[in-house]
Amino acid sequence: MPLTLTRLGHSCVRVDTARGAFSIDPGTFSDVAAALEGVTVVLVTHVHPDHVDVDVLAAADGVDVHAPAQVLDALADAGARRERLHPVAAGDVLDVAGAQVRVLGERHEMVHEDVPRPEHVAYLVDDLVLHPGDSYAPAPPGTRVDVLLEPVGAPWLRLGDAVDHVRAVAPARVVPIHDALLSDAGRAVAVRLLAQLTAAQVVPLSTGESVTVG
Repeated sequence: MPLTLTRLGHSCVRVDTARGAFSIDPGTFSDVAAALEGVTVVLVTHVHPDHVDVDVLAAADGVDVHAPAQVLDALADAGARRERLHPVAAGDVLDVAGAQVRVLGERHEMVHEDVPRPEHVAYLVDDLVLHPGDSYAPAPPGTRVDVLLEPVGAPWLRLGDAVDHVRAVAPARVVPIHDALLSDAGRAVAVRLLAQLTAAQVVPLSTGESVTVG
């Protein structure tokens, strides 16, 4: 079943299938309205506000949220009904809009030893699309990832490590994400290095642009 991935700013991606749609990480740097339009499920990797707009998502009463418990507690504190909130952990497998989503368990990368690291997961959609959140989550053995959504700008990130992550996952395509803190020049440098130093096709997407998978 083909998937359509639409980038909605920073780390947010909407996934449309033949049976519906869901979004991953609709945070405060993203087009959250577009991420929630017509969806009934949202997946969140961790509690940082650039990955989850807590107030908006808590008020989206028709949307179920799958996320680590720390995220769900923040949403409940903001008024979300508990029956909408579903905890996930590494090893879980979800059926979301007809897509199989595997939950992977990589820790949030370290910003500084004095900065707490939140509960964190990554998501693998139909064994084809990997959203690592704020981590260098590996692909499970034997997985042939088509699209890796690779962070390129963050307080925890070094571009050399991003290159090594792409090499390790070995996807066919890379869509750079997590770039709201970068200038246009910085974003261009990241794209150029990924293209020069990895074997993947680098596909930069502006907000609202899409690619098809499968």
